[in-house]
Amino acid sequence: MSTVLARLDGVERRFGSVRALQGADLEIRSGEVHGVLGANGAGKSTLLNILGGMLSPDAGRIEIGGAPVRLDTPRDAWAHGVALVHQHFTLVPRLSTLENVALGRGRRPDLRSEVERLMDQTGLRVPLDATVEELGVGDRQRIEILKALLRDPRILVLDEPTAVLTPIEIEGLFTLLGELAAEGRGVVLVAHKLDEVLSVADHVTVLRSGRTVLTGVAAEQDVDGLVRAMVGTETADAMALGLRGSDDSRSGGPGKERARGRVVARLEGVGVRRPDVGSLEGIDLDVRSGEIVGVAGVEGNGQQALALVLSGRAGPERGRVELPEAVGFVPQDRSTEGLVADFDLAENVALALHRDPEYRRGVWLRWAELRAAAEEIRERYGVAAPSVETRAGALSGGNQQRVVVGRELAVGRDLLVAENPTRGLDVAAAAFVHEELRRLAARGVAIVLISTDLDEVLGLSDIVYALTRGRLHTVPAAARSREGVGALMLAGRGSQVA
Repeated sequence: MSTVLARLDGVERRFGSVRALQGADLEIRSGEVHGVLGANGAGKSTLLNILGGMLSPDAGRIEIGGAPVRLDTPRDAWAHGVALVHQHFTLVPRLSTLENVALGRGRRPDLRSEVERLMDQTGLRVPLDATVEELGVGDRQRIEILKALLRDPRILVLDEPTAVLTPIEIEGLFTLLGELAAEGRGVVLVAHKLDEVLSVADHVTVLRSGRTVLTGVAAEQDVDGLVRAMVGTETADAMALGLRGSDDSRSGGPGKERARGRVVARLEGVGVRRPDVGSLEGIDLDVRSGEIVGVAGVEGNGQQALALVLSGRAGPERGRVELPEAVGFVPQDRSTEGLVADFDLAENVALALHRDPEYRRGVWLRWAELRAAAEEIRERYGVAAPSVETRAGALSGGNQQRVVVGRELAVGRDLLVAENPTRGLDVAAAAFVHEELRRLAARGVAIVLISTDLDEVLGLSDIVYALTRGRLHTVPAAARSREGVGALMLAGRGSQVA
């Protein structure tokens, strides 16, 4: 019979005028995986950061092992057997993977072999001697998970661990979580994809506006009820919910019958070799107006290099690139590439709009117009912030992503390059972004969607490619399924783009 490992009752937390938690409850039991759901800004990360000792509650009670505790620091949480895998990475960029793992644990002579054994057990492999700044977000997420598992926690808390993992890695991670629960541990998982949570969770808790609004046995919940509890409506598309078998994902894209437009961007024989963003080998690609070009691939195969070249953020070492003037870019890592945490929303919007004549007068910026643009993005994309003077660093990860997506969709009038644009978004926000991408394509904007979410790529794209070892491979219509694209991603089979 399972026992209660931890209980949080009536937890409250305020950040200035923002009430992030207003009486949240959570009970974690041994031998169970507990899924925590909620819209962006619902308080999920805040609640888990309190359990992990990163934040202190303003009110409420925390019990571990049946006794009340104070968790003022992460060390306090570790001492009580709680390990937290953060949504935002806490790694030191200039240190190696192994050095980051050693932080807080000391340099034991057997640490390397211990990490190697853990990587073999979990399938979460990372280069131990590479510096973190050389690695992509997928590798960084694997390091965070390995760091937590090395502490052999009684309670393992994972905040959005699947957002940058491949489908195969997600399956392996969920198998591992089930095994950890079977050993008598308690596992807490935050994720936005409902099929992910329901496939592994024994219990679920839903937060909305800082309050617990539903808790129960996962097998007794239905999708409509969970969506209604999360966002107050049942409106969300199958891709945003993470549900398989939508008509779009089976057929290979909603816009496949549209007439092909003019070429907006062109790559000819493009080659890149950079250890920090990956390599490209002789890429030829035409992107046409009104088309959504989907690119799927396992991280480390050149996705970031392709995104940087297509967005004009990096030049090729070989080959030729033609790009339009108005290009929007949603980067893979919003915290380091998309936003400045200490800038407010208006200032972050100005980072992309400051070259537009509408928002400047000579060398002077039109701040009234920029604040109005930021306000429009805040309202249209449902950013949970009191005003555009709110610092970006004070927002939840999902709300930060809303700001980046809204800003770049406003900039990309000719071409939009989007890397995992719905990463960290709740089901309603993800559905809204999907509709916005369709709307832009219908208006003639060329879109390149680079995503590890195969359902997203298959459901939105007119043309689908797999990127493997720096080479683009056309995905034929007959192979436009999770299995078919997955095989190309892993094996690199298929016809090279001519």
